[in-house]
Amino acid sequence: MKVETNPWGRWREIGDRVFVRRNRTLDVNAGLILGDERCLVIDTRSSEREGRELYRAVRSITPLPYVVTLTHSHFDHCFGTSVFAEAQPDCEIWAHERCRAELAASGVQQRMEIAGWLRESGEEVLADELDAVTVTLPNRTVNAADVSLDLGGRQVRLHHPGRGHTDNDLIVDVPDADVTFLGDLVEQGAPPSFDHAYPLDWPDTLTRLLDQVGRVVVPGHGDTVDAAFVARQRSEIAQVAELARKLPPQLEDAELEWQANRLAVGGAAGFIALKRAQEHLAELAQLQ
Repeated sequence: MKVETNPWGRWREIGDRVFVRRNRTLDVNAGLILGDERCLVIDTRSSEREGRELYRAVRSITPLPYVVTLTHSHFDHCFGTSVFAEAQPDCEIWAHERCRAELAASGVQQRMEIAGWLRESGEEVLADELDAVTVTLPNRTVNAADVSLDLGGRQVRLHHPGRGHTDNDLIVDVPDADVTFLGDLVEQGAPPSFDHAYPLDWPDTLTRLLDQVGRVVVPGHGDTVDAAFVARQRSEIAQVAELARKLPPQLEDAELEWQANRLAVGGAAGFIALKRAQEHLAELAQLQ
């Protein structure tokens, strides 16, 4: 098996005219799909500087007009969008309707919180870049119905399979290339991120996807994977949901940490996941 010695900051063709660019900052992926008349850019990275870097990378491949799709509302996937909107004023920017609502309601707050977290982590440069970001909202939205984008001689499907990493995850399918972009519904090289997740729903969402994903699957972070990897991660998240349903409500954090260490996703991620699951179980109990 060939080992990727330098995967960072370059396009890799993973299907016919379908490219992924793995970026060293946060190991986040961006995608590019070429049609005959226009192209699709998937996610725009963390800041306007990174957005400009991605824009130049797109233009190194194609001069075609572009459409942008955002896989969800987290900063590392969408805070470079203003660069693409300014460079092409008629640019379509697609996302789930709740992604647009989330960015409209709390995009600026997210920018401030992430900048503060980066400074505490010693990432002053990226924090300063976050401070300068203009949060740009999607101007096209997907809801319950799938959307088919015509890129000229090629159809790309956008759809929301259910709640998982967020409540606004958007999937990009390229049927004629057998490639699927899953955003952060799947991560390679690191545990799934549960900070804004729905651990009780996430396994069912991935189950619905298992028979639909292409031969090549692009996660939000890390190297490309396949359906077998998705199935393994689905099982790990299902373990979180099963444990959360068995535990007594309102456990102390020390007990919850002990329980989390039993999980395949790891203690740190598992603790956040169990906390989120407990919140949702409490909400469900109030509705009964």
